[in-house]
Parts: sequence; structure tokens; C-alpha cells
Amino acid sequence: MTALAGVVPVVRVAQVAGGGEYEGFIGWVLSLMETIGEVGVGLAVLLETFIPPIPSEAVLPGAGFLAYDGRMNFWWAWALATLGALVGAWAWYGIGALIGRDRTRRLVGKVPLMDTDDFDKAEAFFARWGGAAVFFGRCVPLVRSFISIPAGIERMGFMRFTAYTVAGSGIWNGIWIGLGYAFGPAIRPVLEQWSGVLSDAVIVVIVALVLWFVVARILRRRRRRAA
Repeated sequence: MTALAGVVPVVRVAQVAGGGEYEGFIGWVLSLMETIGEVGVGLAVLLETFIPPIPSEAVLPGAGFLAYDGRMNFWWAWALATLGALVGAWAWYGIGALIGRDRTRRLVGKVPLMDTDDFDKAEAFFARWGGAAVFFGRCVPLVRSFISIPAGIERMGFMRFTAYTVAGSGIWNGIWIGLGYAFGPAIRPVLEQWSGVLSDAVIVVIVALVLWFVVARILRRRRRRAA
């Protein structure tokens, strides 16, 4: 009986540590991330390259928390997130190299929620900092989606471009996944008690930010056409 009594608490702790279910939107997102796994983290980072309103910083800490919770592998999540960023960067680099500056700029202007101003800012950033812009640009939302274009237009060495992209993305992804992992002990008890309330707050914030982004882009395009 004594041996059995010692085993029961261990089993209960393992069940709690193995992945408690959380309520609301947060619970759904974590469950979805656990289901699609580390590959899904990489796909989310890849999609961010073409759908800028939702930054990868909203996904990577969740991957880190799931790694702390024993429901995802930290290193695979990091590796595939970095691979997703690299593949997206290669795509824009190739577009810039193949079709040139003017046609690429027009293409960016036709993509929903993107603007030629985004292209112009990335081009100016690259013109000022050169290869270092590729490295540091991976840490800036929107800029990281476009910094590959001028690199391709200017025919920056492909291996050099790849090295800068992997280094910048790897460090940035490691920071955000690491934060989710490091704060796991503090996050878990909060989610266990307040995940429902926090989910409502997160939904409000996300909807407000997306609406602000979309409305700001639409108004800017209308002003430009009117002028």
C-alpha cells in the first residue's frame, strides 16, 4: 500500500504536466498547434511572409510553451520555424531576381494588404545597410517579408543571402520560442485558472489590430488614388 500510495501522486503529476486542457481561444490555438506539430509552426512562419497582419511573434511563444509542457520538441520547432522563414525569403529573393525591380514593385502593390511603400522602405533599408539589412531585417515585422526582394534584385550572392537569413531568423525564432519555454512555469498556472477570460481578451486585441491594419491600408490606398 505504501508503494502504491507513492505511485499515485506521481501519476497525477504526470497527467497534469503532460498537457492540461485550457479553455476558449487560447485552448483551441494550443490544441491546434499540438495537433499540427512542429511542421505547423514552420508553415505558420512561412505564411507570415505572404500574410503580414499576423506576425510570427504571435505563434512562436506558443510553440515554446508547448515545448515546456512536453507537447512539442523545442529544437524541431525552432529548426522548422527557421526553415519556414528561409523558404519564404527564397521565394521573394527569386521573384526579385527573376522579374526585376519595377515589375516586382507593381506585383507587391497588387497583393492584398500590401503596399508599394513596404517595398520602398525595404529597398531603402537594403541600400543603406547592404547584406546586414537581411540579417537585421529578419527581426522587424513587414520588413522581413520584403527585405529579400532588393537582395534578389541586386543579385546578392545566394549563399551569403541564405547565411544571413538563417542567422537572423534562427536568433529571432530562438528568442521567441525560448521566451515561451522559459516563462512556462509562470504561464501554466495562469492559463489553468484564467484561460477563458484571457482568451476573450486575446480575441478582442487580435480583432482590433487586424481591423486597424486593414482599415489603415485601405484608407492609404484611397488617399493615394485620390491624389
